[in-house]
Amino acid sequence: MLQSELTYTQETCAHDAEIEEINALAFGPGRFVRAAARIREGGAHDRDLSFVALHGGRLIGSIRMTPIAIGTTPALLLGPLVVRDGWKSRGIGRILMNQSMEASAKAGHRLSLLVGDAPYYNAFGFVKVDANKVIMPAPVNPERLLACILPGAETLSGPALNELAGQVKHLNQL
Repeated sequence: MLQSELTYTQETCAHDAEIEEINALAFGPGRFVRAAARIREGGAHDRDLSFVALHGGRLIGSIRMTPIAIGTTPALLLGPLVVRDGWKSRGIGRILMNQSMEASAKAGHRLSLLVGDAPYYNAFGFVKVDANKVIMPAPVNPERLLACILPGAETLSGPALNELAGQVKHLNQL
């Protein structure tokens, strides 16, 4: 498989069923009780900032961005990022990450938050934030609560990552 055989595009509602399928395969039914899922239940994700990878019309990867606030600070919740088994370790997740983060910064967003594996996400500028200050709606492993200033958004005003504090909620829940 060559990267040229893949198509990356903005997510549409036509992708919903396949995205749900690969999320179910990757994360199982337990995904619905996790902190990030509880936030996503509060409202829609932003399709303009969410992308898919396709091979021959079949969805093989997806990333979503959901508008949130950390206290009073606007941000985006990144995830889930998922790639089908058999397609992992080919750079698909990296390309989806870069597309989504770039589109988010261009749209005027400054911060992104996620719950994930630090060794993977550190490469994109994500660092651990204080789980005693950034309060998720359910318990999370504090080593996995990560945030970053989006590339290209460094000049936008707002708190430093170590100053983030408050309840994390979907923007619809404010």
